[in-house]
Amino acid sequence: MINNHRYCVIMCGGIGSRFWPYSRTNRPKQFIDFLGTGRTLLQMSYDRVLPIVPKENVIVVTNAQYAPLVKEQLPELRDDQVLLEPARRNTAPCIAWAAWHIAARDSEASMIVTPSDHLITREREFENSIIKGFEFVENNDALLTLGITPVRPETGYGYIQIGNEVEAGINKVKTFTEKPNLELAKVFLSTGEFFWNSGIFLWKAANVKNAFYQHAPEIAALFDQGNDYWNTPREEAFIEDKFPACPSISIDYAIMEKASNVHVECVTFGWNDLGTWSALYDNSPKNSDHNVAQNCNVLAYNSTGNIFAVEGEKLIVVDGLKDYIVADAGDVLLVCPKSEEQRIKNMVNDAKLKFGDKFL
Repeated sequence: MINNHRYCVIMCGGIGSRFWPYSRTNRPKQFIDFLGTGRTLLQMSYDRVLPIVPKENVIVVTNAQYAPLVKEQLPELRDDQVLLEPARRNTAPCIAWAAWHIAARDSEASMIVTPSDHLITREREFENSIIKGFEFVENNDALLTLGITPVRPETGYGYIQIGNEVEAGINKVKTFTEKPNLELAKVFLSTGEFFWNSGIFLWKAANVKNAFYQHAPEIAALFDQGNDYWNTPREEAFIEDKFPACPSISIDYAIMEKASNVHVECVTFGWNDLGTWSALYDNSPKNSDHNVAQNCNVLAYNSTGNIFAVEGEKLIVVDGLKDYIVADAGDVLLVCPKSEEQRIKNMVNDAKLKFGDKFL
């Protein structure tokens, strides 16, 4: 039976600029059916937690401009299940708002916090891991993150070094390291002590509030001002007024790297944050030439290792192309080597400088 004191917070405010031009300011990647399943990444994130938490306990935190998209894709959510940020302030203020909101509703609440744009396979294994995590944080004064067993020396992820085991599969966290270079990532992989930081967290709402009081008191003080407003019609006006004053800081920097009660559950379900075109390529079916066509028509000659993502009925014809991204969406065509995709964010900035918001 599902525990009614368990909640899920889906963070859904990102722009997804590394997937430009498919992911645009008015429709970021979490609202796109990248995998051709008939469900967007947001919808898949919602579906994934329904066996674990009551559907009325799912909270989506997003930017105010995406309210219509959230309501279009998750029409079953009540208005009070969609928290609308008036400004982007990274994950710590987002999580703080959700924690104060939920704690005011349920003093016994525990919560999972998950991004809206991750790909997770082996979902039954995911369910078992989350249930185990809930049980741990409900019985311990602990902040828990999920660590993914690394399969390659990845430089685009953060890493968690495990310390002493406190129970089977759950360890104290020794260190966090953000996006190491390739040589350091190889060392991490060889030791067996380092896991990828999934960005998925579990804790009791009261315990994460205490962590904010200790390690990010300026954020805690701001949200304490709203204690008379949570879950009332006045909450939205309070957030409109106060939220933009929050510092823009991640939960990792604000809390996780400072707190002494941080633990990691080492999990093995399939996980990818789908942060890049190469990640999407790796997780998509390929033809005999190792090309990926994302719901589009392609004639490829002497071409291998490419990903094609083109909207509409346009036919793509290429010859002699190897390991490229070809993405055509609306008024932007991107042709870029996969090896250079880390520069896409710079390309987005250049487009903004030269053309304003026209192509974003």
